[in-house]
Amino acid sequence: MKKVGIVMGSDSDLPILRKTMDTLGSLDIPYECHVYSAHRTPEEARDFAASAREKGFGVIIAAAGMAAHLAGAIAANTTLPVIGIPCKSTCLDGIDALLSTVMMPSGIPVATVAINGGVNAALLSAQILAVEDPALAAKLDQKRRADAAKVLEKDAALQAELNV
Repeated sequence: MKKVGIVMGSDSDLPILRKTMDTLGSLDIPYECHVYSAHRTPEEARDFAASAREKGFGVIIAAAGMAAHLAGAIAANTTLPVIGIPCKSTCLDGIDALLSTVMMPSGIPVATVAINGGVNAALLSAQILAVEDPALAAKLDQKRRADAAKVLEKDAALQAELNV
């Protein structure tokens, strides 16, 4: 199975990416995680992206806040799918990172999930990898059914409470 590369612009993004790693782990998807900055370590970020395919990666997740150029910098140096996670900051509540991540120029796509959307980034990575992996696709189907069952259990509990 291909690995998922996870890159964060700062270790302050780690709490968001722990959810990403936990979700990938629950699906038995291997991953590798690094801290590379688009601005402070551009060579290392570029080298990681440029060599990712040869190192067995199938998708890269890039999380950053504020200017949030990391996902775009990664995408500029690979043709692997890149998923950006805009991270909430203290200045503009993550709107700055969202706009920086989503507004990529034509020719360099970055799929973008919600602000602090680490779980959805992991699930989108899994869906991409599952295109060529029937066993992973089955795990995703099972997760969807389990998630739906949890919602229906909560509805049943609510109905029981309201209809007393």
